[in-house]
Amino acid sequence: MESVRAVLIDIDGVLTVSWKPLPGAVEALRRIRESGLGVALLTNTTSRTRASIAESLAGAGFPVDAEDILTAPTVTAAYIAEHFPDARCALLNSGDIGEDLAGVTVFGEADADAGHDTVPDVVIVGGAGPEFDYTALNRAFGHLQRGARLVAMHRNLYWRTDRGLQLDTGAFLIGLEQAARTEAEITGKPAPAFFETALARLGVDPGQALMVGDDIESDVLAAQRTGVTGVLVKTGKYLPETHQAATGDPDHVLDSIADLPALLASADLR
Repeated sequence: MESVRAVLIDIDGVLTVSWKPLPGAVEALRRIRESGLGVALLTNTTSRTRASIAESLAGAGFPVDAEDILTAPTVTAAYIAEHFPDARCALLNSGDIGEDLAGVTVFGEADADAGHDTVPDVVIVGGAGPEFDYTALNRAFGHLQRGARLVAMHRNLYWRTDRGLQLDTGAFLIGLEQAARTEAEITGKPAPAFFETALARLGVDPGQALMVGDDIESDVLAAQRTGVTGVLVKTGKYLPETHQAATGDPDHVLDSIADLPALLASADLR
């Protein structure tokens, strides 16, 4: 690969779990910053805005601000603007992310229940949570049957919290796709555009960047398919069985992001 100029980093499971820093993560990011490398934090988190995420990370000691963060909702807003301009959208998501969906016309449940005239053009599926109940999923199913397009911010099956692994959007999205006989358009990781947007912001080519993640498929192998060097960490949602059953091999495997500064300094990347 070319000389490394930038590092793309997943947040949940790599830097934090339930927004609490993983051991060595703050110091590792600080050392990466001090080395002069560009940094972008790429997250499929859909429950919080960029500003809220940046506030939590900075409060925990991470040297980041909102401009360093690229979220699935912000990429989704750009995708909707490009592919479905002026579309009326129904949003199924856990958390308030309206700030990061600027420009997207979203109507609420009362509007959706009002009649066929308010059937949306697009159903946007974000992150799973209590809002993913039967009523909400069945409403989305009805919209899809009447011709709405399906856009999902990601299709992660689960994520790790301080209470262990928890179901995520992918577990429900599969059912919606099967029932409505449609396929979701994915905007967050592993979509190539997510990584390409981050590279463009940092002004680097794929061969000049690393992607560090705990999800071997959506973070690491997806980045490798775009030409970015992939680094899998054994924290967060990492499981040996998913590693062994993966569709490819990571370029590098580390115990945690605490080991990343040493890898960046090693001959392996020269």
